[in-house]
Order: sequence, then C-alpha cells, then structure tokens
Amino acid sequence: SSSETRALFERHRPTHVIHLAAMVGGLFKNIRSNLDFWRTNVHINDNVLHSAHEAGVEKVVSCLSTCIFPDKTTYPIDETMIHDGPPHGSNFGYSYAKRMIDVQNRGYSEQHGRRFTAVIPTNVFGPHDNFSIEDGHVLPGLIHKVHLAKQSGSALTVWGTGKPRRQFIYSLVRGALGSW
Repeated sequence: SSSETRALFERHRPTHVIHLAAMVGGLFKNIRSNLDFWRTNVHINDNVLHSAHEAGVEKVVSCLSTCIFPDKTTYPIDETMIHDGPPHGSNFGYSYAKRMIDVQNRGYSEQHGRRFTAVIPTNVFGPHDNFSIEDGHVLPGLIHKVHLAKQSGSALTVWGTGKPRRQFIYSLVRGALGSW
C-alpha cells in the first residue's frame, strides 16, 4: 500500500534505491490474470517511485522486463524500441505496467529533476526461483519438466513453436554485474 511504502522510506531514509518489487508469474498465470498484473504492478511502481521522490532519494534504478518490447519487432532490440508497438497479448498487463515505469521516470526527471532510470535485464533465473510448470518462468518451469520426465521415464514435451528468441542470465551473475 502507499502508506506502508511511504512508512518504509521514512523509516530507512535511503539515498539510492534498486526497485525490483513486482507481481510476477509465468505465461499461464499472466494469460489468466492480465488485469490483476497491470493493476498490482502499476500500484507498486507508483508507490515506490512517488515515495522515493517524496523522500528525496538521489537515484532510483528500476528493473523492467524484456516482455515490454513490441511483439512484432526487429532484432537486435534496444531500449529505444520499448514503445514502438504493443507487447505480446499473452502478458500485456504486466508488460504495459513495466513500460509505464519508463514514462514515470521521464516525468520525475523532467518535472522534478530526479535521477530515476531503468535497466532491462534479460530473463533471470536462479536460487529461490519459481519452478512451477504452470506459474513459473520459462527456464525454471522447463527444468522442472525435465526433472519430472527423467524421474518418470516419460517423454519431454516442450510447449510453443520454437521460434521465440530468449536469453537468460543466472541471478547471482546478474547481481554481480549491478553498478551505479
């Protein structure tokens, strides 16, 4: 909630913030709950960025997602292409909520001179990930499917066409790359 977020900023008085808070889920969870993903993440982002502004935070680095890029795009992709078209329909709620961080950052910069920015890491996986086949992200879900197929001696079935391009980074490596 906004009051809890504001209280957190008042209690800790951070000078720099890495904004990673989000409601996340795998493909099927997104398909089932696009509106919930949009509403929840827009509220989270607004609470964090507005509280950071009110608390006088010097710099905020928010984490976006590769799903914010247009569904129909050319490769390689870069940050200038974020708003060039609609995201894939399967997770439009989460995608648009994450895109709005870019809009909010621009607003806080132009109107208040804030140093709010964002990074767009590739797909991150690692310890404490969600390995649910239905609700987890692609790589942990795939690892779980491989494990179950190996355990039962059954064939491995992978969903999709095989055409989407994906890149992954191990979370502990990603953490070591972060810098101000």
